[in-house]
Amino acid sequence: MTINWDIRRLLNLVVVGLVVVTAGLLLSACETPAEEEGGEEAATVEPIKGTDVNRVTLTKEAAEQLGIETGSIRRVGGRQVVPDAAVVYDPEGKTFTYASPKPLTFVRRDITVDHIAGTKAVLKNGPPAGTAVVTVGSAELSGLENEYEPE
Repeated sequence: MTINWDIRRLLNLVVVGLVVVTAGLLLSACETPAEEEGGEEAATVEPIKGTDVNRVTLTKEAAEQLGIETGSIRRVGGRQVVPDAAVVYDPEGKTFTYASPKPLTFVRRDITVDHIAGTKAVLKNGPPAGTAVVTVGSAELSGLENEYEPE
């Protein structure tokens, strides 16, 4: 019974993750510029040299409008644990999260989930304990990050 429940929960998370990523990608295709009134950029996206990852930086107002919320990776029983809401699945089923190395700055970080326990994801690999991670707004960040095309 427990195994079936865990599998069902994992499948539900995969489906939700795929829907969130797909919605983010579809929304990113809109031609609306990421500017606030007055011409100030609401978001800046810059490539991180030597990687295929972009750094997304939001204004305070943009983060509030997108409803960005963060939690943190904790160490529980010698394992890294993250809120399951921070786990994002890409179209190929790989998992990642958006870490926030400093306020209003977000970077995609690959993670490997060992298992889901309730509302927590126990990680095999990922950022260290104490790292702030996005729990609400990952789809919007993904849309912003993937919209960026280097000139």
